[in-house]
Amino acid sequence: MKKIVLVLFVGLLGLSVTAQDTAAKIEFKTETVDYGEITKGSDGIRVFEFTNTGNAPLIISKVSSSCGCTIPKKPEDPILPGKTGEIQVKYDTNRVGPIRKAITVISNADTPTKVLKIKGEVKAADGTK
Repeated sequence: MKKIVLVLFVGLLGLSVTAQDTAAKIEFKTETVDYGEITKGSDGIRVFEFTNTGNAPLIISKVSSSCGCTIPKKPEDPILPGKTGEIQVKYDTNRVGPIRKAITVISNADTPTKVLKIKGEVKAADGTK
């Protein structure tokens, strides 16, 4: 009887360890996008590329920015293991001056919250600030 209980206990322990290995993992190509110096009114769209390096589907539930001048767009569908996805960010380039913004990504990954950054500077069309 003791052997049966011991075998069941070891089996359940092994099953729980295996279940913990099933998780989505998000790895970004880069966590900072540098716009560099761009002209007022130019294209403000940039992309953060990522890969699900885990072994479960990755679901991005929310993407938010630190201000209203930056609009992020998340993927709607789950990203399967080994597949890539992207988060698109649009910055309002009609605002002249430095760019220093944060984009928070919330998902079901093993690290559920990631903070991405954009930086750069928007110059007026004539080159002045």
